[in-house]
Amino acid sequence: MIFLGQASNYKGRVLRHLFARGNAKDSAELKVALAKRYKVEKSSAYESAERVELYHTGRSALAAAIIAVAPKGSQVIIPGLTCIAVVRAVKAAGCEPVFVDIDPQTLQYDWQALDKTLKACYNASVIVAQNTLGLPLDMTKLEGVAKKNHLEIIEDLAHCAGRFYADGREIGSVGAATALSFGKGKAIDTISGGALVLRSARFTMPSPPQFRAKRCARWRERWYPALGTTIRAGYHVGLGKIFTAIFLKFGWIERSADAELDLDVKLTDWQAKLALTQLEKLPKTAKQSLGPIRAHYLVKQRSKLLTECAEHGFYLNEIWYDTPVSPVRYAKEANFPSKDCPHTVAVAKTIINLPSWYSEEQLALVRELIRPYELHRGEDDD
Repeated sequence: MIFLGQASNYKGRVLRHLFARGNAKDSAELKVALAKRYKVEKSSAYESAERVELYHTGRSALAAAIIAVAPKGSQVIIPGLTCIAVVRAVKAAGCEPVFVDIDPQTLQYDWQALDKTLKACYNASVIVAQNTLGLPLDMTKLEGVAKKNHLEIIEDLAHCAGRFYADGREIGSVGAATALSFGKGKAIDTISGGALVLRSARFTMPSPPQFRAKRCARWRERWYPALGTTIRAGYHVGLGKIFTAIFLKFGWIERSADAELDLDVKLTDWQAKLALTQLEKLPKTAKQSLGPIRAHYLVKQRSKLLTECAEHGFYLNEIWYDTPVSPVRYAKEANFPSKDCPHTVAVAKTIINLPSWYSEEQLALVRELIRPYELHRGEDDD
């Protein structure tokens, strides 16, 4: 069986995660490594590490990046296809999120829509480079837009650590700040966590986090890969959904996008050690650049297709993103301007994902199942 979620990317490392240990030295080494990789504007490794902070969640890291770079009360430009975590990070920083429609072909900013939006903005200070699904946007063009409109760029690396822009620069080494998420299914995955790399010396670091996460949260983070394995095994005997419901009821697992945003809570040392191990394994040159973190298709009759896939053992319901601001239960909170972002709405209704951590042989059948449903350029869903 093939899964998008339930820690299906943890094959071979469940026990390593469960019994991981770390200390303050591991957190310090992760800071140094992040500062070096993402080219912090400081002279020594020690000084560079002072421009990096580690947080319990990626959304906390992104909020800290915005606090550092954007004046309070200003507008922050974000792509229409995103997660509620991004919206909450902007608001936690005391700023206003401004959504921009996307290009259905690239899933990145629609340049005409971006130009139109910026002309209507009265107080924009920052634009977020999300690189959705690990697909690099045209950073050279974005830099031109940012310079023309006096915007700072914050790079969101949740999906795209280890990827490079077309001009050879590593994603995360360009903007005023870089925010990483180490959450479930992300490019670096320690179940939760994140980091702020404040690259530009023109800005001041926020106050560092001081507290450990609650014991129940730390327990969930250690055990999630093992519980995910149990859930996946349950699908073989028709109990996968029942196991999920039980684990949620008792608080043993957490629903997607429900992680807390707290700038005072830091990453655990053992997760820092795991993150450092993964960071060091990422490609270091553009020639070695990783592909998308998830492949995607735009399809008609998505519900029917997902049911057919499930009948063949492919569980693909955890889609990034099946609503403009995911998950759908937070639609009202997002206050998404559907009329201004028609391409985003259309993509959210038709997109499905395939995981990148299975072999092409394992995915061959599902690709054949998708083929008759696939939408081609200019074609609308039925």
